[in-house]
Amino acid sequence: MIYISFLISLLWASAPVQEVSLFNGEDLTGWEIFGTEKWYVENGELICESGPDKGYGYLATTEEFKDIDLTLEFKQEANGNSGVFFRSSIEGTKITGWQAEVAPPGHDSGGIYESYGRGWLIKPDPSKDKALKMGEWNTMRIKVKGNKVTTWLNGQMMIELEDDKIGKATGKIALQIHDGGGIKVHWRNLSLAK
Repeated sequence: MIYISFLISLLWASAPVQEVSLFNGEDLTGWEIFGTEKWYVENGELICESGPDKGYGYLATTEEFKDIDLTLEFKQEANGNSGVFFRSSIEGTKITGWQAEVAPPGHDSGGIYESYGRGWLIKPDPSKDKALKMGEWNTMRIKVKGNKVTTWLNGQMMIELEDDKIGKATGKIALQIHDGGGIKVHWRNLSLAK
């Protein structure tokens, strides 16, 4: 019996990783808009940009998640201040949860910020900022398992963090557009490894 369990665990561990797409490239199916900022699909890309209110805006999954291994691509225009929330909850434009920062050069992309909580939990070493390619496509990976969070930007590991509060949470994945106006970010290939 122990041998069979061992074989099953080996087969499970060697099973190919499956990718589940969160964005179909055509419309916002599976997502919900919070706020008045603009979220739309164009040429197979998901685009967010500041609206007339120049406020915070979010596009959140209708589904909630616990552990994730999320990979996505983003390209910033203008100042591009945005982010990817995980294990979050939203009421109006008030979001609670944790954000992997997506920001212009010198503003801690890949760091983890706790919204309506403790603020910055960890920022990447400034030397890692050169991984960001402003105005070009970037690949970000966010892995959250239990209380551990790891982020990568274009293959460069940005941070590793262990946090009990994160470990207890479950919630939505959400893309953010920062307040202030003049922001535009393109997204594509949002997928979860299963």
